[in-house]
Amino acid sequence: MSKIDLAIRGYPSRTPFVSAARRSAKIWLCLALIGADALALFIGFAVGLSVEQPGTISGNVWTSMLGAILVFVGIAFQNEAYASKSLTSGVTSCRQALVSIAATLLLFLLVVFSLKVTGRMPRFALSLGIISTVVLILSQRILICHLVQRLYGSQLHTELVIVDGGNVPDAYLGSDIVDAGVAALRSDLDDPYMLNRLGTLLRHYDRVVISCAPERKVEWAQVLKGANIQGEIIVPEIGELGPLAVHQLSGATTVVVSRGPLSLADRAKKRALDIALTVPVLIMLLPLMVAVALAIRLDSPGPVFFRQERMGRGNRIFHILKFRSMRVETSDSDGTRSASRDDDRITRIGRLIRRTSIDELPQLINVLLGEMSLVGPRPHALGSLAGDELFWRVDRQYWHRHALKPGITGLAQVRGFRGATEHRRDIVNRLEADLEYLQGWSLMRDIGILAMTAQVLTHKNAY
Repeated sequence: MSKIDLAIRGYPSRTPFVSAARRSAKIWLCLALIGADALALFIGFAVGLSVEQPGTISGNVWTSMLGAILVFVGIAFQNEAYASKSLTSGVTSCRQALVSIAATLLLFLLVVFSLKVTGRMPRFALSLGIISTVVLILSQRILICHLVQRLYGSQLHTELVIVDGGNVPDAYLGSDIVDAGVAALRSDLDDPYMLNRLGTLLRHYDRVVISCAPERKVEWAQVLKGANIQGEIIVPEIGELGPLAVHQLSGATTVVVSRGPLSLADRAKKRALDIALTVPVLIMLLPLMVAVALAIRLDSPGPVFFRQERMGRGNRIFHILKFRSMRVETSDSDGTRSASRDDDRITRIGRLIRRTSIDELPQLINVLLGEMSLVGPRPHALGSLAGDELFWRVDRQYWHRHALKPGITGLAQVRGFRGATEHRRDIVNRLEADLEYLQGWSLMRDIGILAMTAQVLTHKNAY
């Protein structure tokens, strides 16, 4: 049994039925909203075309209509017209839909003018189709929001309350409640396995509220910042101050201390980039990886791959894959000792593949499995030291970096912050770069980092 199994042993492994049903319902409702929008677009423009051109509609028109639907759905998804709030708020849902329709029409007109086919465009059919589509989309969105409100009220989102020495306001009595003392949960920033246990529990919820003693609020806030979840702490005494980051629910005041850094649309774009690049790169590099695997087996006895526990998104532990570059009997599974320039543990093949970063290639499998991303904060071994101090003890903001998936490369790596961490400043430099990346993420920045990574595949600090 691994340390991870022991860390969560005896803890509930499945989500309560009601919470699981709500999470599934959100996904199906979002899919239903996408389908309803596509159907409204189809019917709306079909009505306009049928009125102006009765009879059979040509195949080219149907193809163009399908393209317009796909473009609209893509723009609406990017505009968060299918976010959770669009399922519960009619005003928000209609506003986001109208903005998406306007953007789609603008793009359509730009294409029409660039192709110089405005003379052949059926203006009456287009106008009637736009009006019909807008009426249908707004009507069905209002209807869906009304039905969701009737079926779920304000309980569509899954919410967990963790009680660690505090009181539970009446407003939260209907939520899933966990007593931290009974469940042996702690806000222990020095225990990665406890953080993994919390991360495993929190992955089933949209929001977590902590009710704890005053002296533990700061520590809970630090834990939640890297948990990739909207985390809040009940602070009744701060209600009169009226700070900006405060939520009110039935008289209970909470301070918002964390949110996942990326929206659903951003996460989808980042994952799409990972899949689009990882699959062809894995296929292309397969001969090289097979050759490296054979060389490792011939060079020294032991497995081809080196597996090590690392901290991933939401403070959940996963096993990172690398080509083995050290002798089995001297491998450091906890990562306490960083590799040095003249490290006697490294094999002959290991020295070559480490210098050229080829040892990192198996992490493409981690990306394919969804445990890592191509770009993100590098995951560190749990026992990694900066000088003689554990990474997370150098700066408590270290845990914030786990709000995103770890990456094969990242902003710190392209800036040259890699290799052994002999001094506290070595990890501080990497942490500053990771937090900068976290706060300023964009898809174009990921693409730029991937392009710059090619320049640092071989580096003076890679050994």
